Amino acid sequence: MTNTEVQFDRRMLEALICPRTQATLHYDADKQELVSKEAGLAYPIRNGIPVMLEDEARILD
Repeated sequence: MTNTEVQFDRRMLEALICPRTQATLHYDADKQELVSKEAGLAYPIRNGIPVMLEDEARILD
C-alpha cells in the first residue's frame, strides 16, 4: 500500500449492513471489500470508502 491510499476505518463495520439483506458484513483486507455471505456479494472499498451499491458489488463464487 502506498502512502496516498486511504485505509478503511474498521469501526465503520459497526454501522454498516448489507443493503440487500441487512446482514452483518465481513471485512476482507486483502481484497479491500466488505463481504455479505448471505447476499453472496462483495462490496468494494475505494480510497477508504465502502461503495454500498449492489451495481458495484462483485458476485461471490
